[in-house]
Amino acid sequence: MSYAGDVTPRDAWERLAADPKAVLVDCRTRAEWSFVGVPDVSSLGKQTIFIEWVDYPNGARNPSFVDELRAAGVADDDEVLFLCRSGQRSIGAAETATAAGIVAAYNILDGFEGGIDPAGHRGSVGWRAEDLPWRQS
Repeated sequence: MSYAGDVTPRDAWERLAADPKAVLVDCRTRAEWSFVGVPDVSSLGKQTIFIEWVDYPNGARNPSFVDELRAAGVADDDEVLFLCRSGQRSIGAAETATAAGIVAAYNILDGFEGGIDPAGHRGSVGWRAEDLPWRQS
């Protein structure tokens, strides 16, 4: 593993609550933020950082990802928790952040709404299924 590790959505929330230097980076696409909803960490006195890992609809990796992390104020010694839809793209984000010098980059397992379940739907696992705060953007 080339990043700090994987955490559950609940563990991510607890880390965000406990560590003033912990930040949440939602690396989904603008379309996902708009149509599915976004995590809301405002009750912790924090704001989610929104940086696309890939762009929609092309699916090309964002070449400015690390620059955008830095511009958002993410420092090498911050605990950075990456969230995508299902916990897959956020692995790449955490690996890239680690390669850029961020020593505590984590992937949030199951992401915002999880993978597709046996019935062909999303939402049975992940941030929303854990009843963690979120809102429509």
